[in-house]
Amino acid sequence: MTDKQKTIEVDEQSSCYSSGTMPHYEAEAMPEHIPQMERILVLGSGCPKCRALEQTVLQALDEMNVNELVGHVSDYAEMAKFGVMSTPALVINGKVVSAGRVLNAKEVLKLLQENLII
Repeated sequence: MTDKQKTIEVDEQSSCYSSGTMPHYEAEAMPEHIPQMERILVLGSGCPKCRALEQTVLQALDEMNVNELVGHVSDYAEMAKFGVMSTPALVINGKVVSAGRVLNAKEVLKLLQENLII
């Protein structure tokens, strides 16, 4: 993982609607040279399931040897703009590719390979 990617501890007892914060990348932290539609985003409140999905995405990117930042959107108004009603959700290149469940590493890797423009 790069120095900007973090390992996230996951507590499986919590739900997506729990309160609290987690380390994530704010939109301002994204480099300007990366176009908006080429970002990878995890949508969710910051619950353990959302963090687990983010961690799986980071691991898949490492496996692919791709140095890409992963954003995390926790604002419900912003999530609604994507039409997501169930979290966690994964957005690649502006397209929601998964919603409502934590994907395993194989599923994330396949979605990244199919949808990520490198």
